[in-house]
Amino acid sequence: MCWSRALLSCCALLLMLLQPPCIDKDAFQIRSDKPEEPPANVDTGLHYDRYLREVIDFLEKDQHFREKLHNTDMEDIKQGKLAKELDFVSHHVRTKLDELKRQEVNRLRTLIKAKQDIEGGNDIAVDHQALLKQFEYLNHMNPHTFEVEDLDRLIKSATKDLENYDKERHEEFKKYEMMKEHDRREHLKTLNEEERKKEEEHYEEMRKKHADHPKVNHPGSENQLKEVWEEADGLDPEDFDPKTFFNLHDTNGDGFFDEQELEALFTKELEKIYDPTNEEDDMVEMEEERLRMREHVMNEVDTNKDRLVSLDEFLVATKKKEFLEPDSWETLEQNQAYTDAEMREFEEHLAQQEQDLNQRAVDLQKQRNELERQQEQLNAQKIELQQAVEHMERLKSQKEDGLPEVHIEGSDLSHVQAADNQLHAEQEAQLPAHQDQLPPGSPQDHQQQHEEHQQHSENSPQQTHQEVPGVHPEVVQEHPNQP
Repeated sequence: MCWSRALLSCCALLLMLLQPPCIDKDAFQIRSDKPEEPPANVDTGLHYDRYLREVIDFLEKDQHFREKLHNTDMEDIKQGKLAKELDFVSHHVRTKLDELKRQEVNRLRTLIKAKQDIEGGNDIAVDHQALLKQFEYLNHMNPHTFEVEDLDRLIKSATKDLENYDKERHEEFKKYEMMKEHDRREHLKTLNEEERKKEEEHYEEMRKKHADHPKVNHPGSENQLKEVWEEADGLDPEDFDPKTFFNLHDTNGDGFFDEQELEALFTKELEKIYDPTNEEDDMVEMEEERLRMREHVMNEVDTNKDRLVSLDEFLVATKKKEFLEPDSWETLEQNQAYTDAEMREFEEHLAQQEQDLNQRAVDLQKQRNELERQQEQLNAQKIELQQAVEHMERLKSQKEDGLPEVHIEGSDLSHVQAADNQLHAEQEAQLPAHQDQLPPGSPQDHQQQHEEHQQHSENSPQQTHQEVPGVHPEVVQEHPNQP
């Protein structure tokens, strides 16, 4: 992975501020007529990488600071002695550093606000000063000017964070390996006995095939470097010279082996173990192997722990017994990344996660069912409302047609209509018989109607004072004695 070779420590970056003396490589016939381009900046992987680089770039512009940096060893830099020299840099540089710090503080505040918005805290007042405490690489109490404490914090934080960077990568690789084994075991559970046996045989065959490779030289040993000297450089192994080898592979000519340049020396050894076209070879494991080799050489050779190998450190290491007679190098297949106990704990954690997800799924299904029930209630209420609106529209239509407006509620409407229909039926049944016997408007007709009205009044004295459904009371009161 590219990012595995992109790691540079803060200490390395600070030392690289100075332009090292150019090393004459004419004797090795490797100088090109084309001018060498400056090495590209390598991302440290820190979330404040840009801020770190900008601060270093501007400190580099001050001659006083450059001289102090050149004369200060790494231990003094880590203890903060170099940071005190900030008081003597030029006003222009200090002004620019102040501006860089203000920009960084504003960037952090923006990140904090964005995080609050994502978590749903839009209406919550944000205490930026309290939240800025989590960023140890700057002094949050003074967000306006870049002081000695800021440089001291920046150096110490970057050093500590980068030292933990490899540990985090090892942990990620361990989880990767355990997940791969977990998936394999889960896959076996889905197979029948015959298929499972065949799958296990195939797995063992791939393991043996991967382990069948040429001998891997101990990283940083004479045999390993001589092989690079012969195969990569095309030189006679009998003419191997450590100083010449160092100058050949110090690709940026700064007088140091950084982590990238060291890892490049192990490519030949890794090619013995890993081939991207082979089913049995995992390229993630290859990068972990590269990291292990680089860490081993750094631990053996980098005596001042600045994460750089100087020419002097390299030459001293080539005189040690471990360089001439190294132990055999154990590759990853001989060193399992996790223990059985770690694997059990990992699977228990996955099982708990699965259980939590299943419970979450059950809760979500219950919420869905409840929402569907509420939706059904809303639909029923909507239908009732539509029916009420339709009824009001019918009443409005009757009023516009000139029919008497009757205010009726609920089920009383059917009883009123029934009584009204019965009354009309009785009247229609009586009127035709009289019309057949007497001509309308004759005295006899009036006399007969008067007698019938009196007889009807005697039989039903209360009827004249009651409201008849379908007939307005005003009609009866207007002509109470009409024959």
